[in-house]
Amino acid sequence: QVQLVESGGGLVQAGGSLRLSCAASGRTFSNYYMGWFRQAPGKEREFLAAIRWRDGNTDYADSVKGRFTISRDKAKNTVYLQMNSLKPEDTAVYYCAATPSIVVITRDFDYDYWGQGTQVTVSS
Repeated sequence: QVQLVESGGGLVQAGGSLRLSCAASGRTFSNYYMGWFRQAPGKEREFLAAIRWRDGNTDYADSVKGRFTISRDKAKNTVYLQMNSLKPEDTAVYYCAATPSIVVITRDFDYDYWGQGTQVTVSS
């Protein structure tokens, strides 16, 4: 059973940075894509970034390109989301997701496994 556990959320001032972590367990992820999404109150869940576990190939939503960086540590079975230059509109619950795929997946309903989410609040 795949388990994903996010951590690293919190309260930060606008312009600040946070690094989210997603500890993955339950299987090997060599043929998986790992993604980060977020959902703000009253809004749909939004794709942010994805990484192919096998070779580290990454994709980003235009809204976060240049500010957010996704990475993974194979030895620790952990995926990260480094978030810089945070804005109040980045306030949301952030989710880690995983799905077996070798091509990039950006739609939330295509991901099979989800973490519980971690709250990020950016104050102005």
